[in-house]
Amino acid sequence: MVWIRWVVIAAVVLVAWTLYAQLSSKQSAEAHRLVSQGAVLLDVRTREEFTAGHLPGAINIPVQDLTQRMAEVGPDKKKPVVVYCRSGNRSARAKRMLTEAGYQQVFDLGAMSNW
Repeated sequence: MVWIRWVVIAAVVLVAWTLYAQLSSKQSAEAHRLVSQGAVLLDVRTREEFTAGHLPGAINIPVQDLTQRMAEVGPDKKKPVVVYCRSGNRSARAKRMLTEAGYQQVFDLGAMSNW
């Protein structure tokens, strides 16, 4: 009976991993589409992280500086913004900040690796 439990656990993990991969793929495709159509690509990691490597065309405004540097995102609050970081925590925070500031189309890519 113990082996049945392990088989069920393995099946659940496999399904969860497959769903996660599909979601990440959809996130990536949507982010690429938005950026190709002119969305702002915003990296909210630190300057050091950005300098070590970033997505082509991204602007860097660390999340801790975003409130003071919001104007650099752009004056058109209807223009889409795709935001990312290292793991997804800072990008989620930045999305909330941008939405609260009135930006209407903020897409959280999450981790840069989702690109």
